[in-house]
Amino acid sequence: MRNLLIALSVWSAALLTASEQPNIVYILADDLGYAELGCYGQEKIETPHIDALAANGIRFTQHYSGSPVCAPSRCVLMTGKHTGNAHIRGNDEWGERGDTWNFAKAVDDPNLEGQRPLPVGTNTIGSLLQSVGYKTAIVGKWGLGAPLTDGIPTKQGFDFFYGYNCQRQAHTFYPRHLWKNEEKDWLDNDLVVPGTKLDEGADPNDPASYARYQLNDYTPELMLREALGFVRESKDSPFFLYFASPIPHVPLQAPQDWVEHYRKKFGPEEPYLGDKGYFPNRTPRATYAAMVSYLDEQVGDIVAELKAQGVYDNTLILFSSDNGPTYNGGSDSAFFDSAAPFKSEYGWAKGFSTEGGIRVPMVASGKGVVHGGRTSQHISAFWDVLPTVCELAGAPIPDDVDGLSFVPTLMDRPQDAHAFLYWEFPAYQGQQAVRMGDWKALRRNIFKGNMKLELFNLRTDPREQFDVADSNPEVVARIEAIMERERTPPILDRFKIKQLGD
Repeated sequence: MRNLLIALSVWSAALLTASEQPNIVYILADDLGYAELGCYGQEKIETPHIDALAANGIRFTQHYSGSPVCAPSRCVLMTGKHTGNAHIRGNDEWGERGDTWNFAKAVDDPNLEGQRPLPVGTNTIGSLLQSVGYKTAIVGKWGLGAPLTDGIPTKQGFDFFYGYNCQRQAHTFYPRHLWKNEEKDWLDNDLVVPGTKLDEGADPNDPASYARYQLNDYTPELMLREALGFVRESKDSPFFLYFASPIPHVPLQAPQDWVEHYRKKFGPEEPYLGDKGYFPNRTPRATYAAMVSYLDEQVGDIVAELKAQGVYDNTLILFSSDNGPTYNGGSDSAFFDSAAPFKSEYGWAKGFSTEGGIRVPMVASGKGVVHGGRTSQHISAFWDVLPTVCELAGAPIPDDVDGLSFVPTLMDRPQDAHAFLYWEFPAYQGQQAVRMGDWKALRRNIFKGNMKLELFNLRTDPREQFDVADSNPEVVARIEAIMERERTPPILDRFKIKQLGD
């Protein structure tokens, strides 16, 4: 049946003209919590542009990221395969190459940058859309193939790339360089290594003590400029823009006007001195909120450019986040209640397959594509994005994807539902998770030999507080069978879980 669908998809692509193929802009925030947008209940941080997209489009309330951390989540997004089948299943800094955490050495040696690469010939959203005439670009953070490997964006389906190849390099927004396609773009910044503390004897209450952390070329600003340029240059053909913003992932570095706005709004606060990594910051709460609002401002700029180029009415805009909110670098998820109604603290948000770690906001908007003004409770995940955009573009959908197109939901038509969603994560002591209807099962601490499932009813217990596994043995048995059959052994040793038979 799937092969027939692929054949029909290729046939339909031949019938579509360029004017009938929608442009697609996918905007990915980094570590943005489920409740950090106004349209999802946030009261302290202002996000009017994203809220407007939600008001005119669809706000998904049960959308999930591909993983609780960066690289695997992005791999799932790009390939349509959940982490039981994806090539990249965890973050991996590929330390066998040398001192990969040495930022000074990495400035000059591209062999010390980046993460393990996607294999040659991987079907990505980019390559599939290229096959039906789309111009494709990623602007932002990649994380799926180090420089000088076959995993770089220009070898994985993207005509244009500008931004961070490497996740580690994104630990400062004032680095020495970014990448433009396959060349370094040198920036007017000194090297200030992440983790650099205040000078000895510096007054932590004096804003001047933090001057070294605000340099000249601010990468989110540079990346927006390139994204807008791509829209202008591609307006006469169908295009796909993957805008993978590095914010609000720490470090806390934001435009000063936004920081000042929130400093006045929040009032006095204690400085962050760098004890949980990244850089010290005089006003951490104000700066974090400033980052989110600056990202929202950039969304508004992208929308304005689409309108200025006359392509807004034929563009699908999707906005989401790669995982739940973080717990380090001076961020304060408790203050913002970042994952509400789920837990935001360590053990429940980023890095964990609990709802706070993988339930993420998702907004879809587009006058010519989306029947808007709605909220959808359709249960969906990152691996659904590839079949969705491919269906809209008339591109082939590979036979081995795990995703289910949510085009019917976009168009307010009857929608097939997933029988279940599956995650595995070979880090943070090893985890598996399944969402099956209202049921959510977790297997935690696998590396410690634990194979017992915890079971929660999300309809009555969205915060996953009450384990009802013992009173629902049949449900547990069904989910255990899913966990066993839904995974293939990982190719990379780094992602193997020996307790699961790898």
